[in-house]
Amino acid sequence: MGVLAVGEEPTPIVWYIPMAKKLHETEERAKRALLVSISDRGKGGRGESPDEAETPDGRELRGLAETLELEIAGHEIVRIRERNPRFGMGTGKAEEIAEKAKEIEADCLVFDWDPSPSQQRNWETLAGVPVIDRQELIIRIFAERAATREADLQVQLAQLNYHLPRLTHKYIDLSRQRGGRYGTKGSGETLLETDRRKIEQRIHRLEREIEQVIRQRRVQRRQRERQGVPVCAIVGYTNAGKSSLLNALTGASVLVEDKLFATLDATTRRFEPIPGMPALLTDTVGFIRRLPHSLIKAFRSTLEEASHASLLIHVLDISDPEIDEYFRTTAAVLGELGAGEIPVVTVLNKTDRLDAAQRDAVLESGRFPGSLAVSVRDGVGLRELKTLLAEKLKDIDSLKNRPQANKSWMDGETYS
Repeated sequence: MGVLAVGEEPTPIVWYIPMAKKLHETEERAKRALLVSISDRGKGGRGESPDEAETPDGRELRGLAETLELEIAGHEIVRIRERNPRFGMGTGKAEEIAEKAKEIEADCLVFDWDPSPSQQRNWETLAGVPVIDRQELIIRIFAERAATREADLQVQLAQLNYHLPRLTHKYIDLSRQRGGRYGTKGSGETLLETDRRKIEQRIHRLEREIEQVIRQRRVQRRQRERQGVPVCAIVGYTNAGKSSLLNALTGASVLVEDKLFATLDATTRRFEPIPGMPALLTDTVGFIRRLPHSLIKAFRSTLEEASHASLLIHVLDISDPEIDEYFRTTAAVLGELGAGEIPVVTVLNKTDRLDAAQRDAVLESGRFPGSLAVSVRDGVGLRELKTLLAEKLKDIDSLKNRPQANKSWMDGETYS
């Protein structure tokens, strides 16, 4: 699908998406991106600091850009004390970055923060290249990953909600035209109002269609509940191996890629942890730091699958140096979705990437009580995982009641 699909509208709405063509033209050369991050530490200066460029946010920005198949031409770290309203930093530093983009022949600037619409316009005017903020970067990735009608509807809604407040500045010059004999509104202003109304109407239609999907999910959920089959939801940071675990436990063939947000849809499959104990296993969309609010709102029906589960399987990449941060991020998102009190089994995946000493150091640290180390790739630990899941599901009625006396799993408590 394109960057923004407006469906049945007679005229495609693309005038407020500066990179619609530039990112998706078919060319031999990959699009070059200059990444720009802001650090509130220090008294100014710029340049790529090894310490700061390799922070979790810095690596994550690179991963997002590479997932969108952008070539990383450079990564600028700007250290500031206070943010200037025009560019989000001082004019001098903004001009230096714009000059740097020209020197390295960057096709776009990718920001690790969310500039206001006016700041985005100022940057595009200054640098002469399109600007993508972190929020739009993630939305674009979601747009390319949408493979079902439900995901497509949710992505469209997120795109429209993101771009709606960014319409005005595209019409500044037109709105100065004063058409008509009696000083009525100019043609540009009228066009803006018309296009805004069309987008708002499209948003309302998408919301109604998504609501229909939500109702269908509720019907399916009630049918499962009547059958008394417990549901296990696989949750965790994106690219931790959730889909791989689903495939390994159920024999499914869900898409698996070493990329962020390889799958967007909640996929449910039947499996038996032990013979004679049927259960349903659901793979949910991956989490990420600072997940855009527009995506949380649009994908709420998909994300909320976790809040209706009997048991959560929290998958972590044991080889990732930011495993503790990812653990906290997932816990925070689950809390927002009302799933923070659901019993959990913590699975430390990708042990094949560590040697025995490194693996044991994580397990013996006590940071993830009751966790189980596995390698989905090699099949190590999967039998033990099934046994553990069976033990957790034996008393499914008590799990469904979710006693208030139990503490959150973030408090270090384990459930039996």
